[in-house]
Amino acid sequence: MIYHVFNRSIADFVIFNNREEFSRMIDLFNYYQIEKTISFSRYSELIKTRTENGQLLNGTKLVGIIAYCLMPTHFHIILNELNENGLSLFIKNILNSYTRYFNIKHNRKGPLWESRSKKVSIESDEQLLHLTRYIHLNPVTSYLVKMPEDWPYSSYKEYIFKALINKQICTYKNYLDIKPHIYAKFVEDGILYQREMAKVKQLPE
Repeated sequence: MIYHVFNRSIADFVIFNNREEFSRMIDLFNYYQIEKTISFSRYSELIKTRTENGQLLNGTKLVGIIAYCLMPTHFHIILNELNENGLSLFIKNILNSYTRYFNIKHNRKGPLWESRSKKVSIESDEQLLHLTRYIHLNPVTSYLVKMPEDWPYSSYKEYIFKALINKQICTYKNYLDIKPHIYAKFVEDGILYQREMAKVKQLPE
């Protein structure tokens, strides 16, 4: 099964403040795909030295990452569950690990996330394609950037510049036939509509 998983911080508290914190979460996405692997500290050293990290794939893969986007107060990720309870274990590990990291760094205590992560199953290829557009446009919809490729903390560049990205963590090619220039137009064509829909959602009932 393929799922859209998302969670946000308590009271919309900003939990990704800078490049280091965004990058930490992306590294956790990559690292915790595997049930048994090298330690995260060793993994971090490999990332810093840009060493080939193929050795990280020696364990059981719990999930496949299809797309993701990190926002200052929340995240979206599309996952394919590859093993029983793999998705639950993956999400638990990344949330707990990032909470420990953030609390130590900012000298705080207590929970960081609003609640249990929300999970929605994806029923068709068309739904999956439109969902990737939705999450890749999140930073544009929120007026953080003008174009989705200007936001460095999503998988969008893997979709449209895949030949130029050294560290690819997504396996979307197993599920979607993406032609970069066609996909880029598909995403850009949705910018105005998605911004208008976001305004509608904010209107009082």
